[in-house]
Amino acid sequence: MAQSARDKKLETRSARLRLATGRRYFKAIGEGLTLVYRRTGEGFGTWSAKVAQPGGRYVLRAIGAADDYEEANDVDVLTFWQAQERARVIGKAAKHASGRLEKPLTVSDAADAYLTWFLAHRRSVRETEHTIDAHIRPALGENHVNELTPALLRSWLEKVATDPARVRTSAFAGNPKYRAAPATLDQKRARRATANRILTVLKALLNRAFHDGRVADDTAWRKVKPFAKADEPRVRFLTDGEAVRLVNACEPDMRRLVRAGLLSGARLGELTGMRVTDVNLRTRQVYIAESKSSRPRHVPLNAEGLEVFREAVTGKTADELVFTKADGAAWKKNHHVRALAAACRVASVRPAISFHELRHTYASHLAQAGVDLLTISKLLGHADTRITSRHYAHLADKTLAAAVTRLPSFSLALEPIVAQVKHTGTA
Repeated sequence: MAQSARDKKLETRSARLRLATGRRYFKAIGEGLTLVYRRTGEGFGTWSAKVAQPGGRYVLRAIGAADDYEEANDVDVLTFWQAQERARVIGKAAKHASGRLEKPLTVSDAADAYLTWFLAHRRSVRETEHTIDAHIRPALGENHVNELTPALLRSWLEKVATDPARVRTSAFAGNPKYRAAPATLDQKRARRATANRILTVLKALLNRAFHDGRVADDTAWRKVKPFAKADEPRVRFLTDGEAVRLVNACEPDMRRLVRAGLLSGARLGELTGMRVTDVNLRTRQVYIAESKSSRPRHVPLNAEGLEVFREAVTGKTADELVFTKADGAAWKKNHHVRALAAACRVASVRPAISFHELRHTYASHLAQAGVDLLTISKLLGHADTRITSRHYAHLADKTLAAAVTRLPSFSLALEPIVAQVKHTGTA
């Protein structure tokens, strides 16, 4: 970090309030870079950066208000020292752009560029776009990337974590609806976990802009850390009895989908997008070409799983979908929600589960059967074992279960001691 320049007229609030209203005061803080202070007609002070341009020209960029009458927050009210650092960020960006002070990149501009890249290189672009449109653009979209500060981003992250969660609604609905504000410890933890995921998306789009050379410094968002201990999972999975009741309570088209999820661990989108050609009955495997991690994988099937997929592909051509609704139409993203909720009510599965919890059930039963985490990770298509370990390590650790079997039986000494106490009391 460059050494801050000193100036007796501008350093302190009291010194600045003695300066003339309407006049600009300049302090050179670097080559071709000057910090400018000016008191408006109302008496409020403002900071600006004066940046030299080729040909002897310069541009003046507003930075923020001075802390003349309110405490600095390093967001829009700045001390003399904070204003210097903000001005240096602007000057560095101009230098990085070969001396041209280009139109500042906004967070919304960076998001547009990131989504274009994401569409070409990643999956789940709709979910990512929804996250950006719902949580990032409204609050940060108009901010210039080179003027973001850790304090601003932390304030935004705190707000995301404490605001009520949005309720998924139709794209044609009017104003968005919200759930009740988080009240319990687990609800607050869940909102912090959601905020962490949104922060990951924000950092990804800002890092893309930084690596593309569109901003000169990534310090502001690197300093913002996610909430600690927010992502500790509480994995819900079905017992054997619940799974059997749920399968029996489903309508036939939903039943095939639920059984396939329980016996393959595949995500809903992986199953509903699967073609007959992806099912190999001879090798007892299904091939998942399009996965969340962009890693294709082969999933072996047990005898029951093989029978489920055999029934699903019988009479179909190679390019047809394996799983369709009763009318032959394709399953879309949320078509299963009401059918699964109704089956949970009939089967007395409370609280009702989401389809993704069938995947948890698959993995949890494997872990409890002693299957190692690396194997489970490969079956699920996780990018690495850290994700698998975070969810299922407590189920797979047989060492802890074996350790507690070494405890002695304390009940053996209970009767003689009681008898002795009674005897002592009657003596």
